[in-house]
This record gives sequence, structure tokens and C-alpha cells, in this order.
Amino acid sequence: MLSLAVSPLIAVLAAVELAIAATPVISAVGSRFFTSDGDQFYIKGIAYQLIPTDPLVATDQCKRDAKQMQDLGANAIRVYHVDPNAEHKGCMDAFADVGIYLFVDLDDFPTQIQPTTPSWNQSQFTAFSAVLDEFQKYANTAGVFVGNEVLTTADTSGAAPYVKAAVRDMKAYRDSKGYRKIPIGYSAEFFHAGLIACSADVPGLRPMLQNYLACGDKDAERAEFYSLNVYEWCGESSYEGSGYSELEKNATGYNIPIFVSETGCREPRPRLFGDQASILGEEMADTWSGTMVYEWIQETNDYGLISYGPMVDPKVSTEALDGYPRSGTPTTVSPDYGNLKSQWATLSPSGVKLSAYSASASMSPPACPTSTEGGWIVNGNAPLPRLGQSLDNAATASSDASTPTGSAPQASASATGGGTTAGNKEITGMVVGLLGVMLGFVTYL
Repeated sequence: MLSLAVSPLIAVLAAVELAIAATPVISAVGSRFFTSDGDQFYIKGIAYQLIPTDPLVATDQCKRDAKQMQDLGANAIRVYHVDPNAEHKGCMDAFADVGIYLFVDLDDFPTQIQPTTPSWNQSQFTAFSAVLDEFQKYANTAGVFVGNEVLTTADTSGAAPYVKAAVRDMKAYRDSKGYRKIPIGYSAEFFHAGLIACSADVPGLRPMLQNYLACGDKDAERAEFYSLNVYEWCGESSYEGSGYSELEKNATGYNIPIFVSETGCREPRPRLFGDQASILGEEMADTWSGTMVYEWIQETNDYGLISYGPMVDPKVSTEALDGYPRSGTPTTVSPDYGNLKSQWATLSPSGVKLSAYSASASMSPPACPTSTEGGWIVNGNAPLPRLGQSLDNAATASSDASTPTGSAPQASASATGGGTTAGNKEITGMVVGLLGVMLGFVTYL
């Protein structure tokens, strides 16, 4: 009797496992993303960070949000901070069930690469590895970021080799563990226009950083995708007037996938999301792999597409943080949600089939950028810093500095984060300086 009772359960579990395994996985091939079914993959994504530490631990909330995102037309989310020691299966399955993929940042507040005092050390490596260890288990993990907006001004370009070293070592770790080749890349700042607190455009870094992370004759060191946080298309703008034509020009012929990792300028109101028709339409879809809109939840920064009800006193409900509830039934924010839904409903680029593309998928890397006075300070052909090599040591690095670290001991560190949610739009500024240290790095470069 026991065997008869258990066998149906085993069958159900086997079916569930089969369904999960059947989720097509995403790979980077040449300059495009493809599913394992051979279809080109275009991102229609949403920034999703309900709480500072990890939004992928509350299964019931994920199910509610996944259903609403399916109505919106989304197929991806971006999560900035996670706890690698938490249980994520419920949420990852909930999103997989509606065809939604995850792009997740490997860093956290304590482990992110700093712009003015950059490092890439064992503690960071261990924390990044722990996140990769956790999320490589899920077929709907589409990509991971080694950093977000690390370089924000021309005099922080000296941090770029540390970003690229992180790419190198995480690729080596992934491959040494036998994980599938989940694409590893970076999310850069372009220009935050229309914000109360905005950073300046960084023409001195554009397109140098973009080319730097994809250049060189060592595939092991090159990023596998590049993305930009872009807030230049505001109100009734246009492909030319917004500067998107310049984005397209800089990306034409790029050798790895490129996409918009944040967009959604909020001034003037209402948000029309007119840029979606360019990114996912005939002007850019042959070069760009899609877009992610900032952000899902309504909070102080006023970018939300949904809310979880009226504001509450944070002293009464500590879960509400800034007074905005962080869980519940999603209620759409009008007209933003409807405007985005309408845009996406008309935009379904088909791209090319992998079978037709693979023969021409090999594209030459861009030339590595050289230093320019008053702008980009990195010699793109110089060796990368080794794991644990400090800024001072890097100034006298020898030619073996680019030697990959290869595999490392099993990571177990927890990166739990803190502070506010995805943070970028609430940052009021960033201190830049330590010019003497940067000049020491120039000596090395």
C-alpha cells in the first residue's frame, strides 16, 4: 500500500522537474541572445527590488507579481541585491511558469567595486561566487552583472580594469564548476535626465568603457554582454532628439549583446515609454537585445508601475520602509502601467534563428581604447589586475598581471546588503576624488 501511495507523488514530482528542465535557457552567441530553442531573445524587463536584501524569497508575493507582469507583457526582471543563502526556488519557479527570466547582480552594498578606491579581492570573489552558485541552478537565470554604474565620471575610469578582472575571474569560476555558460556582463551609466538628483553625462567614458569591456584578443577576459542605464528619452522625444541615434551608432558592429538595463524617464509626466518602439523596433532591434524599465514598485523616487496599496506610517509598519507597502496585491499605477503595456503589445521583434545566425556569429572585438587627456585614463591593452591586487600594487604590475585566477575554493559567504532598495535613483550624489591614487594607477596603465 505504501508503494502505491508514494508512486503518484513520485510521478508528479518527476513531471514538475521535467517542466522546469524544459524552460529554454538563454545564451549569448555573437552579438545576440538566443534561447536553447534557437530563437533570438529580446528583453522586455522590469527592475524588481521590493526590499533592500532580497525580493526573491517570498513565494506568494512572487506569484502575484509574476501574474501581473505577464499581463504587462514582461519576460525578464532585474534584481540588484539577493541573499545567496536564502531559498529562491519558489520565486524562481513562479517567474519561470510565466516565461520570465532573471538578470541578477552578483555584488551587494559591501562587496561592490568602488569607483574611486577600486578593488577586486578574495572577499568580493567569494561573495560573487556564492550568488552565482545559487542562481546557476535555475534555467530562467538569463545573465549576471559584475557591477552597476561603477564608473560615473571620467576620473573614475581607473576602476574599469577591476570590473573587467571580475568578469575574467567569474567566467573562469563558472567554467571550472561546470556550470552552463550563463552570460556575465556589466551595467553602465549613460545619463540620468529629468531626475531631481542626477549625475552628469560622461562623454569621456563613452564609448570607451563599452569597447574596453569587449576588446582584446583573450576571450577569457571579455564581457559577454554590456548594458546601459539610459534616461534620455523624456516625454515627447524622438530617436534623434533623445540621443538614441548616437547609442545605435556606438553599438553598430559591437561583438557582444548590448541592451538597455534601465530606462523610464519620469519628467515630464506622464511617462509615455516612446523609446520602446525604437529599441524593439526597426531602428535598433537589429543591434540591441531589448530593454528593462525602472521600476516595478512605487516608492519615494516615484518610478513605480504598481503599488501595494495606500501609504502607511513606517513607524507602525516597519516593512513599509519609506511608507510604501512592500507586499500585497499589485495595483497598477495609471497611466504609466497602461502606457508601457500598450507599447510592448505592439513590439515583438522576431530577430533571426540561431541556425541562420551562427555561421556569421563571430564578430571582431573593437579596438581597445587608449587614454585621453581629461577623459578616459586606461590603456585598454594593459594587463588586468590579479585577484587581490590593490591599486598601489597595480601601479607597478608586471606583465603576468592578466593571469586568470582560475577556479577558487567553494564560496560560502552571504551578501545580504542593506539600506534602501535598488538605490540608484535615490542616490543624491557620489564623492569622487583621491586624484593622487588615480594618478598612481595612470603610471601603471
